[in-house]
Amino acid sequence: MQIGSSTLYDIGSNYSIQLNDKEILVVEEDPASRSRFESKKAEHEKEQEEKKTQESKKSSAPEELSEDEERLAKDLASRDSEVRAHEAAHQAVGGGLAGAASYTYQQGPDGRMYAIGGEVSISMPSGSSPEETVKNARQVAAAALAAGNPSPQDFSVASSAKVMEMKALQEITKQAQEELQGNSTYKEASQNSLESKTQEETPSLDLSA
Repeated sequence: MQIGSSTLYDIGSNYSIQLNDKEILVVEEDPASRSRFESKKAEHEKEQEEKKTQESKKSSAPEELSEDEERLAKDLASRDSEVRAHEAAHQAVGGGLAGAASYTYQQGPDGRMYAIGGEVSISMPSGSSPEETVKNARQVAAAALAAGNPSPQDFSVASSAKVMEMKALQEITKQAQEELQGNSTYKEASQNSLESKTQEETPSLDLSA
């Protein structure tokens, strides 16, 4: 069948199809239909964009908290700062005797995790000498009481360190006394030995009339 240059075939409300003078297939838009289509398309795209914007804001912004929840979140944040500063003070003064800090957490109404408790392990070595033991004990006690508000456990550790320091000081005193006593005994023995030797070397004289 031969198709003339003016033959039209409708393929929907938006477009029509025809053959031009050179019998090349082209697509021409119906202006009225195209305008309605573009208007609906723009409206749909706008709705989709607004929907995406609302979803993005909802996902990025935290849910609005009540006054009680806001107050609790602030209290937890304050507690978190206090706990971390407390343990940092132990570590700073404890130096090589202090270990890493570990924390106990609680989730706040805002979804964040807050530290509500913590601890730092600290070793209390006896030392290779009583003097070194005294030094270690004093450092442990200072580390335990380094925070502005020591806990009962902090006081307990400091007390144990004081006991260790006293025992080491007693050992130092004992060693000093033994050394002093040893020197005194040695001096006395030397003196007796010298007197005995002098008596043996001194000749005896018999006087007769």
